[in-house]
Amino acid sequence: MVHKYLYLLCAFIIHECLGYLNLFLTSQEVQKTLGLDVELYYIRDGQINNNALAYVMDIPLNVDNLLISWESLNGKALPYNIGITTSNLHSITPKLNITQSGIIPTTLQTFTLSVPCTGTVADQVNIDISMNITLQPNNITTIKIQRKKNCKRNETPISSNISIDSKPVTNSVNIFYTAVGSAIILIGFLAICVLRYYLKEKKKKSSRGNSMQPHMTYLTSATRNPTSTCSYGSFRRMPSYSLIDERSKDLQERISELTIQRCRVGLNSVILEGTFGRVYLGSYTDENGRQEEVLVKTVTDHASQIQISLLLQEGMFMYSLNHKNILTILGVSIEDQTAPFLLYPYHSYKNLKVFLQKCKLNSEGVAHTLTTQEVVDMALQVIQGMQYLHKKHLWHKDLAARNCVVDDKLRIKVTDNALSRDLFPSDYHCLGDNENRPIKWMAIESLLQKEFSSSSDVWSFGVLLWELTTLAQQPYVEIDPFEVAAYLKDGYRLAQPVNCPDELFAVMAYCWAMSPSERPTFTQLQVCLQEFYAQLIRYV
Repeated sequence: MVHKYLYLLCAFIIHECLGYLNLFLTSQEVQKTLGLDVELYYIRDGQINNNALAYVMDIPLNVDNLLISWESLNGKALPYNIGITTSNLHSITPKLNITQSGIIPTTLQTFTLSVPCTGTVADQVNIDISMNITLQPNNITTIKIQRKKNCKRNETPISSNISIDSKPVTNSVNIFYTAVGSAIILIGFLAICVLRYYLKEKKKKSSRGNSMQPHMTYLTSATRNPTSTCSYGSFRRMPSYSLIDERSKDLQERISELTIQRCRVGLNSVILEGTFGRVYLGSYTDENGRQEEVLVKTVTDHASQIQISLLLQEGMFMYSLNHKNILTILGVSIEDQTAPFLLYPYHSYKNLKVFLQKCKLNSEGVAHTLTTQEVVDMALQVIQGMQYLHKKHLWHKDLAARNCVVDDKLRIKVTDNALSRDLFPSDYHCLGDNENRPIKWMAIESLLQKEFSSSSDVWSFGVLLWELTTLAQQPYVEIDPFEVAAYLKDGYRLAQPVNCPDELFAVMAYCWAMSPSERPTFTQLQVCLQEFYAQLIRYV
């Protein structure tokens, strides 16, 4: 108990003294380095932001000066001592425009740390700014700000004092003209080959075109004849083209069980549209004439067979599931010469990512302003859906805001990822292996070994929770997709969002543990967030 009181007394003394100090980056400086229009405080009225201090910020290659603002409030004299260290002095030699020791100014001022790359060595350089602030004669607090910068080596310029005699120059000119002539001959030969191939293929296509039927267009509600009757012959007709390979025969069985007649489906308006995929608001009329609104996922006329196969395989992922937080597929319509339709129930659903972005961007007051209580409630709904999936021994592998829907009452349903690559292309990246993956949502083991489990879904849930608190900002926006795996292996993670409670950010951090065994289960996350939710409704 004595130790507890001593700790509280020390904390009080530190707060009282640091309460006269501000240390921060202005919004212009944050915009320059991170592209965000916010101020970043390391110390605000004495409150130390440990999350900001723990974050290792990248310095863009074209930025050579770091500007840090500080002030000692109420005329309080606070002596300081500052030191700069780097991991490679050959790449960067840092310089300050203030003395190594002195008194923190009592008016708002900015000091500059110059960190230009020397250009002699290519390296990733860690830069540590260590500041000792004397609060009282025997009480010194150390503040450490961490940065890193990737320096490149400059190309070695050709020296101007090298003498060259006339004979080598003549030889060089001859070699140059010989090389140019050879290149022109090669290019001409290739052009002739390409032209011959093009004419040959064009002749083949024209000969085939006469025997092919014209491609059928979609039957929309505007063109559909309401008095027409459905032909039973089209009820279970499978496509003439090969949509599914031999490895997924049970997928064919699932599709046959869910197949509905195309003439019962009407397309009204486009909700989301990509390069080759579309999501429609449509209608479905059952055999008794009752009509209901549905979401229809489909592809455009120029979609390849691979894209059509992906639509069916990913769209059938949640086949036969029944849970209030899972959006289950209702039916599939496949007919010759037309793209398949995947039907889902519709109750004023909006894509969660699009909804969150509108909350951030809408300035007319129409969009919903999310409270922390609502964010936690939405996260709990996602957890319930994922618990149900895992009980069925299914791993989602692409849990994100873009793969959830929300209605007007903030009720969440987890969906499949069919068409997500096309509708949200900036969320997916190919790392040279011809596989478009959600790199910045994936667990470290999924990135490196392509291993998926309930623990990898927990990692993705942590990123989804970060999306909820940032209103669908892009994670790791400053990190190249090729560097994400190395970034995560080095221990770096997403920073705590502005106005995000510590309790909520702690949940995210637990989800991003390096070892899958150290991450919480969805059941443990549910207990943790339910307790936090109970505290919110108790005090709010």
